Amino acid sequence: MRIVGGSHRGRALHAPAEQSTRPTTDRVRESLFNMLLHSPALLTDEGKTRLDGGIVLDAFAGSGALSFEALSRGALHAYLFEIDAAARRCILRNASDLNLAERITLRAADARQPGHAVAPVDIVFLDPPYRSGLGTPVLQGLDREGWLKPQALAIIETDAKGAFAVPDGFDLLEERQQGPARLTFLRKQP
Repeated sequence: MRIVGGSHRGRALHAPAEQSTRPTTDRVRESLFNMLLHSPALLTDEGKTRLDGGIVLDAFAGSGALSFEALSRGALHAYLFEIDAAARRCILRNASDLNLAERITLRAADARQPGHAVAPVDIVFLDPPYRSGLGTPVLQGLDREGWLKPQALAIIETDAKGAFAVPDGFDLLEERQQGPARLTFLRKQP
Protein backbone atom coordinates (compact mmCIF):
# COMPACT_ATOMS: atom_id res chain seq x y z
CA MET A 1 0.00 0.00 0.00
CA ARG A 2 1.11 3.52 -0.80
CA ILE A 3 -0.13 7.08 -0.43
CA VAL A 4 -1.61 7.80 -3.86
CA GLY A 5 -1.58 11.61 -3.86
CA GLY A 6 -0.60 14.82 -2.16
CA SER A 7 2.55 15.78 -0.27
CA HIS A 8 3.33 12.17 0.74
CA ARG A 9 2.55 10.63 -2.66
CA GLY A 10 4.30 7.31 -3.22
CA ARG A 11 5.25 6.78 0.43
CA ALA A 12 4.73 3.23 1.65
CA LEU A 13 2.11 2.34 4.25
CA HIS A 14 2.34 -0.67 6.54
CA ALA A 15 -0.69 -2.90 7.02
CA PRO A 16 -1.26 -5.19 9.99
CA ALA A 17 0.08 -8.69 9.30
CA GLU A 18 -2.98 -10.24 10.91
CA GLN A 19 -6.14 -10.72 8.89
CA SER A 20 -8.18 -8.72 11.42
CA THR A 21 -8.48 -5.72 9.08
CA ARG A 22 -9.24 -5.21 5.39
CA PRO A 23 -7.36 -2.14 4.17
CA THR A 24 -8.99 0.03 1.54
CA THR A 25 -7.11 -0.63 -1.67
CA ASP A 26 -4.98 2.03 -3.36
CA ARG A 27 -7.39 2.11 -6.31
CA VAL A 28 -10.45 2.67 -4.11
CA ARG A 29 -8.64 5.36 -2.10
CA GLU A 30 -7.58 7.09 -5.30
CA SER A 31 -11.16 7.08 -6.61
CA LEU A 32 -12.53 8.30 -3.27
CA PHE A 33 -10.10 11.22 -3.03
CA ASN A 34 -10.48 12.17 -6.69
CA MET A 35 -14.20 12.49 -6.03
CA LEU A 36 -13.61 14.54 -2.86
CA LEU A 37 -11.39 16.92 -4.78
CA HIS A 38 -13.31 17.21 -8.04
CA SER A 39 -16.99 16.27 -7.71
CA PRO A 40 -19.13 19.45 -7.55
CA ALA A 41 -21.62 17.70 -5.26
CA LEU A 42 -18.91 17.10 -2.64
CA LEU A 43 -17.44 20.61 -2.52
CA THR A 44 -18.46 23.26 -0.01
CA ASP A 45 -20.98 25.94 -0.96
CA GLU A 46 -17.97 28.15 -1.76
CA GLY A 47 -16.67 25.52 -4.21
CA LYS A 48 -13.76 24.39 -2.02
CA THR A 49 -12.74 20.89 -1.02
CA ARG A 50 -13.44 19.92 2.58
CA LEU A 51 -9.92 18.51 2.87
CA ASP A 52 -8.11 21.86 2.85
CA GLY A 53 -7.51 22.53 6.52
CA GLY A 54 -10.27 20.09 7.43
CA ILE A 55 -10.54 17.63 10.28
CA VAL A 56 -11.29 13.99 9.45
CA LEU A 57 -12.37 10.98 11.45
CA ASP A 58 -11.55 7.40 10.43
CA ALA A 59 -13.98 5.27 12.43
CA PHE A 60 -12.63 1.83 11.43
CA ALA A 61 -9.04 2.95 10.96
CA GLY A 62 -7.21 -0.34 10.27
CA SER A 63 -3.82 0.81 8.93
CA GLY A 64 -4.90 4.46 8.93
CA ALA A 65 -4.55 4.65 5.13
CA LEU A 66 -7.63 6.86 4.65
CA SER A 67 -6.49 9.30 7.33
CA PHE A 68 -2.92 9.48 6.06
CA GLU A 69 -4.19 10.01 2.52
CA ALA A 70 -6.39 12.86 3.79
CA LEU A 71 -3.47 14.43 5.68
CA SER A 72 -1.29 14.11 2.58
CA ARG A 73 -3.95 16.00 0.61
CA GLY A 74 -4.41 18.94 2.96
CA ALA A 75 -6.39 17.83 6.02
CA LEU A 76 -5.18 19.48 9.21
CA HIS A 77 -5.87 16.68 11.71
CA ALA A 78 -7.22 13.12 11.82
CA TYR A 79 -9.00 11.23 14.58
CA LEU A 80 -8.64 7.46 14.24
CA PHE A 81 -10.71 4.86 16.11
CA GLU A 82 -9.31 1.34 16.12
CA ILE A 83 -10.13 -1.47 18.51
CA ASP A 84 -7.44 -3.93 17.33
CA ALA A 85 -4.06 -3.56 19.11
CA ALA A 86 -1.99 -4.80 16.14
CA ALA A 87 -3.71 -2.29 13.85
CA ARG A 88 -3.06 0.54 16.35
CA ARG A 89 0.65 -0.35 16.38
CA CYS A 90 0.61 -0.23 12.59
CA ILE A 91 -1.07 3.20 12.62
CA LEU A 92 1.55 4.56 15.00
CA ARG A 93 4.34 3.15 12.82
CA ASN A 94 2.82 4.76 9.72
CA ALA A 95 2.38 8.08 11.53
CA SER A 96 6.01 7.99 12.64
CA ASP A 97 7.35 7.01 9.22
CA LEU A 98 5.35 9.84 7.58
CA ASN A 99 6.26 12.35 10.32
CA LEU A 100 2.54 12.89 10.99
CA ALA A 101 2.31 11.71 14.62
CA GLU A 102 1.45 15.19 15.89
CA ARG A 103 -1.44 15.50 13.42
CA ILE A 104 -3.35 12.41 14.54
CA THR A 105 -5.31 11.42 17.60
CA LEU A 106 -5.57 7.64 17.92
CA ARG A 107 -8.20 6.15 20.19
CA ALA A 108 -8.32 2.53 21.28
CA ALA A 109 -12.05 2.69 20.77
CA ASP A 110 -14.88 0.71 19.27
CA ALA A 111 -16.56 2.94 16.67
CA ARG A 112 -19.94 1.75 17.98
CA GLN A 113 -19.20 3.57 21.26
CA PRO A 114 -17.38 6.74 20.19
CA GLY A 115 -17.90 8.79 23.31
CA HIS A 116 -18.56 12.52 23.20
CA ALA A 117 -16.74 14.47 20.49
CA VAL A 118 -13.43 16.13 21.18
CA ALA A 119 -13.94 18.31 18.09
CA PRO A 120 -16.52 18.03 15.31
CA VAL A 121 -15.13 16.89 11.97
CA ASP A 122 -15.60 17.87 8.34
CA ILE A 123 -15.34 14.35 6.91
CA VAL A 124 -15.91 10.93 8.43
CA PHE A 125 -14.67 7.73 6.78
CA LEU A 126 -16.55 4.54 7.62
CA ASP A 127 -14.98 1.32 6.37
CA PRO A 128 -16.65 -1.31 8.58
CA PRO A 129 -16.20 -5.02 7.99
CA TYR A 130 -18.16 -5.95 4.89
CA ARG A 131 -21.73 -7.15 5.53
CA SER A 132 -21.50 -6.22 9.21
CA GLY A 133 -24.35 -3.71 9.00
CA LEU A 134 -22.34 -1.29 11.17
CA GLY A 135 -22.22 1.70 8.81
CA THR A 136 -25.62 3.17 9.63
CA PRO A 137 -25.61 2.71 13.44
CA VAL A 138 -22.03 3.96 13.77
CA LEU A 139 -22.78 7.06 11.68
CA GLN A 140 -25.88 7.73 13.80
CA GLY A 141 -23.83 7.32 17.00
CA LEU A 142 -21.13 9.71 15.79
CA ASP A 143 -23.79 12.26 14.92
CA ARG A 144 -25.55 11.83 18.27
CA GLU A 145 -22.23 12.33 20.14
CA GLY A 146 -21.45 15.57 18.29
CA TRP A 147 -18.63 14.34 16.05
CA LEU A 148 -20.06 15.80 12.82
CA LYS A 149 -20.09 19.45 11.83
CA PRO A 150 -23.21 20.76 10.08
CA GLN A 151 -23.02 19.58 6.46
CA ALA A 152 -20.12 17.20 7.22
CA LEU A 153 -19.46 14.53 4.62
CA ALA A 154 -19.67 10.84 5.47
CA ILE A 155 -18.08 8.31 3.13
CA ILE A 156 -19.04 4.70 3.67
CA GLU A 157 -17.29 1.78 2.01
CA THR A 158 -19.30 -1.42 1.68
CA ASP A 159 -18.96 -4.38 -0.61
CA ALA A 160 -20.70 -4.02 -3.96
CA LYS A 161 -23.51 -6.37 -2.87
CA GLY A 162 -23.92 -4.94 0.60
CA ALA A 163 -26.86 -2.71 1.43
CA PHE A 164 -26.47 0.62 3.18
CA ALA A 165 -29.48 2.42 4.61
CA VAL A 166 -29.16 6.20 4.53
CA PRO A 167 -30.01 7.37 8.06
CA ASP A 168 -32.38 10.22 8.86
CA GLY A 169 -30.62 13.56 8.90
CA PHE A 170 -28.37 12.76 5.92
CA ASP A 171 -28.65 13.34 2.18
CA LEU A 172 -27.31 10.88 -0.36
CA LEU A 173 -24.94 12.76 -2.70
CA GLU A 174 -23.30 10.05 -4.79
CA GLU A 175 -22.63 6.34 -4.98
CA ARG A 176 -19.79 4.81 -6.92
CA GLN A 177 -18.79 1.21 -7.41
CA GLN A 178 -15.06 0.58 -7.60
CA GLY A 179 -14.23 -3.10 -8.13
CA PRO A 180 -15.57 -5.07 -5.18
CA ALA A 181 -16.26 -1.90 -3.18
CA ARG A 182 -19.14 0.57 -3.18
CA LEU A 183 -18.54 4.11 -1.97
CA THR A 184 -21.53 6.01 -0.62
CA PHE A 185 -21.19 9.77 -0.09
CA LEU A 186 -23.59 11.44 2.34
CA ARG A 187 -23.93 14.97 3.70
CA LYS A 188 -25.28 15.77 7.13
CA GLN A 189 -28.33 17.98 6.86
CA PRO A 190 -27.93 21.44 8.42
